[in-house]
Amino acid sequence: MNPRTYLEILHTAEKLKDATRHCYTSGGRQESVAEHSWRLSLMALLLRGEFPELNMDRVIRMCLIHDLGECFTGDIPTFVKTDADREKEDSLLDRWVDTLPESVSGEMRGLYAEMSAMETPEARLYKALDKLEALVQHNESDLSTWSENEYALNRVYAFDAVAFSPWLAALRQEILRDTLDKIAAGSPGASLQ
Repeated sequence: MNPRTYLEILHTAEKLKDATRHCYTSGGRQESVAEHSWRLSLMALLLRGEFPELNMDRVIRMCLIHDLGECFTGDIPTFVKTDADREKEDSLLDRWVDTLPESVSGEMRGLYAEMSAMETPEARLYKALDKLEALVQHNESDLSTWSENEYALNRVYAFDAVAFSPWLAALRQEILRDTLDKIAAGSPGASLQ
């Protein structure tokens, strides 16, 4: 790959630094898609010992590229994202990937296909961590940044995604405990919403 092509890829990916997500940070500002992808990748790295049978480098690559389509569409929260939104994001991402050098585009196409099929343990782990990272971030943000539906959603979200792993199921229970503690410590009646 020549240096100019390399820089152009990085310039496109830089848009994820400015693409904000629905979540807020513990400091009170909106989180960027890039920050979410970074911590998701760190989560995978830290779990090498828990999943020694998996190709964790592959999982980390999935984590790094999973939201690149949002360079073109921005982030749409999962609870409002439509099939039409997904199709648009996928189409724009596919067109961009097709412009990349074959060594890069081939690997990305393979990873995206694996992530979409959700048949490998690596893909299932990436997807579980993606959902769990969002929950952890919500627990770190101020309750005033939560939308009304998140009081219920954050209690049930991602349990299906972690069911394949006792360790991830235990992690999800700990995250739920943090969620319930956060809601209980919030305003009176918040836990009833």
